[in-house]
Amino acid sequence: MSANQSPSHLNVLFLCTGNSARSILAEALLQNHSVNRFHAFSAGSQPKGAVHPLALDLLKNKGYKIENFRSKSWDEFALPDAPEMNIVVTVCDNAANEVCPVWPGNPGKYHWSIPDPAATEGTEDEKMQAFQNVYEMLEVHINNLVAREIRQLDEE
Repeated sequence: MSANQSPSHLNVLFLCTGNSARSILAEALLQNHSVNRFHAFSAGSQPKGAVHPLALDLLKNKGYKIENFRSKSWDEFALPDAPEMNIVVTVCDNAANEVCPVWPGNPGKYHWSIPDPAATEGTEDEKMQAFQNVYEMLEVHINNLVAREIRQLDEE
């Protein structure tokens, strides 16, 4: 593909089962680190219907605007008028083992095995630390993804 045929940005969809914590954090991180080359989305196979309050607290404490985050079904992204995904990333083992909808355009697929911070038991501080740990894990993966994809776009 020549440089003038390269997409100006890549659409990335983060999937997990509930779309309440990990995939939401990943969406926020990529959108924040996107360098205007990425559009981040998230969804779940069985969405909880609400974003986990500790995920929102963490993002708010880190300076993110949290108003637009919502828990939604991956079915929204399989509709004919949905944005075409270039990359689909599962961030939980359950979602990785489920039969996903067929994504138009044959996007690249990645799987990151990230523990569910919402499953953490203990004090509020221990739960928040679990969310912080997951945020940091996702940040490493996303930094690597961004570097790799920008390198590939620049080589095309």
